[in-house]
Amino acid sequence: MEFAKGLVSKSVELGYQGFSAIDENTHIADDMYIIPYVIKQAVVHASNVARGRVSYWYIFEKAVFNYPNKLALVYPRVNPGHTGDDAYILEKYTFQELYDIILRLSEILAHRYGVKENDTIGIDATNKPIFIFLWYALWNLGATPAFINFNTIGNPLVHSIKVANISQVFIEPDAAGPIKETQDDITKELPNVQLHFLNEDELLQEILDPNSLKFRPTTRRSQDHDWGTAALIYTSGTTGLPKPAIMSWRKAGLGSSLYGHIVRIKPESIVFTSMPLYHSTAAVLGVCTTFNQAAAVALSPKFSASKLWTQVKLTKATHLQYVGEVCRYLLNSPIHPDEKNHNLQVAYGNGLRRDIWKEFKDRFGIDAIGEFYAATESPIALTSFQKGDYGIGACRNYGKLINYILSYQQTLIKMDPEDSSIEYRNSKGFCERTKAGESGELIMKLFWAKNPETVFQGYLGNKKETESKIIRNVFKKGDAWFRSGDLLKSDSNGLYFFVDRLGDTFRWKSENVSATEVENQFFDKINEISQVVVVGVRIPNHEGRAGSAVIELKPNTIKSKDEILKEIYNSLKQELPKYAIPIFIEFVDKIRESDNHKIPKKQYRDQKLPKGENGDKVIYWLNKGKYEELTQNDWDDITNGKIKL
Repeated sequence: MEFAKGLVSKSVELGYQGFSAIDENTHIADDMYIIPYVIKQAVVHASNVARGRVSYWYIFEKAVFNYPNKLALVYPRVNPGHTGDDAYILEKYTFQELYDIILRLSEILAHRYGVKENDTIGIDATNKPIFIFLWYALWNLGATPAFINFNTIGNPLVHSIKVANISQVFIEPDAAGPIKETQDDITKELPNVQLHFLNEDELLQEILDPNSLKFRPTTRRSQDHDWGTAALIYTSGTTGLPKPAIMSWRKAGLGSSLYGHIVRIKPESIVFTSMPLYHSTAAVLGVCTTFNQAAAVALSPKFSASKLWTQVKLTKATHLQYVGEVCRYLLNSPIHPDEKNHNLQVAYGNGLRRDIWKEFKDRFGIDAIGEFYAATESPIALTSFQKGDYGIGACRNYGKLINYILSYQQTLIKMDPEDSSIEYRNSKGFCERTKAGESGELIMKLFWAKNPETVFQGYLGNKKETESKIIRNVFKKGDAWFRSGDLLKSDSNGLYFFVDRLGDTFRWKSENVSATEVENQFFDKINEISQVVVVGVRIPNHEGRAGSAVIELKPNTIKSKDEILKEIYNSLKQELPKYAIPIFIEFVDKIRESDNHKIPKKQYRDQKLPKGENGDKVIYWLNKGKYEELTQNDWDDITNGKIKL
């Protein structure tokens, strides 16, 4: 810690004015806002671990006891047939009211449905208070909630239930469509799984009744480690099927507390989120982070660029959660009368592009951006709280003191020049750190190399995929590091910037899309296909990458391409969520392979739309449920935002 001691000594020597001059280069004032809080919360967390109180339930309960009459949850429920401010009826719950509702629902779950400690229970619900009621009631009972993506259908849905060993699924009416379509398959393959299609109105009436019984166990999972499973949140990957990533108690409790402090959430704050609750962004960094600070959650039914600002105004939100696509959609939308008529001070999330960062803040009158880098299963979390002009575009923005401390835990490693998904190894067999401005994979040191699960819990029941995220013998023999699977780069000030994702997973419509999963559906459903490659392609002025499929047909195929395209869409929409269905399709005579029979996907990932490099390709695009030839006019309308994909 010689670096830190030198800074303190220098600041004392120069006095306050001198310290200010130093801080302009070191940003140590920001570090000193964070470090004491980290130390304090680490002590609190250690005390909770020692007392067998690792469950987040106790954090929520503390907020209830300290702030019983303070607003905890506000929900702008749609008011049919009305417009403007009258388009919503605000449902409001104080911490005490929310607590009592959860205790009443706990009684129902325990004694009507037989839910007990250590059960894994599926929640299949849209963004409604009932999602949070179910979630926290399960935590109260010591059960493990599994947040099912309500878009999932068919075999991926069956797999999601099976792999997590779910015994019961509670289904909210607006999320029931896909699971009803898959019900026969679930019943056939998983006959012991109970599916409960809830009558939301009747259930709400019962749990809002002050005379209903309440259920409050004396302890909850007292034997759990802090790296134990708090909840399961599904993520897709190169295996082709959803994987239940383990959200640990440490991440739900300590992690959310630290992030709430960094983005300046206080008890008087109201955090607005329209992100889906089945994702960790809304669940951990939204709800858990907010309740951890005894603040209120403003839960939107779903994201709508035309309705968001009215909801933000009505809920009196001070913080807005986003993903990068949301920011772009809002900027491309017409001026809204409420877009500056609000109480917002901070917008926080991930994926805000550097080129629209300042425009986003200026147009909507937002003082600060809290950008972060994380993943559901990842033990790494990079944060940036950005005001003024310094740090625009960065997902890690600390002062030199924290950067110095983190240098022992986080770094970027060089990648193979021939294949950016493989780490570079020097003549001694070890990796090398990148230089400033050079892209590399972000990795995090696992200090207990023989017991990595204490830091990285990985995926439930999938040891192979969990181990694939760990890289060993990195800088010395025997060490172990977590692989983020993403390329980042740093600058001379130690700021980190996101570059791109590695491998076959790409991001579209705020969702991770598994190329392998989509490819498998092509092979399973379309007999005429000999080979298919699915990649994510960039579209100007759009966030993420849109799905693109390159198809090689079997010889002597009789069906026309129009018939095959129609069959493709009709088949894929039954098995894949909308965001995973490829936007673009190209037929080729032969998919090129390397001499070791691998397909170098870069050749298709970087193709030029709409007609290819020479202007002679025929590429089809998905237009209102039908694939049709992509013309230059279509492409212009897509890139200019006249057509929404």
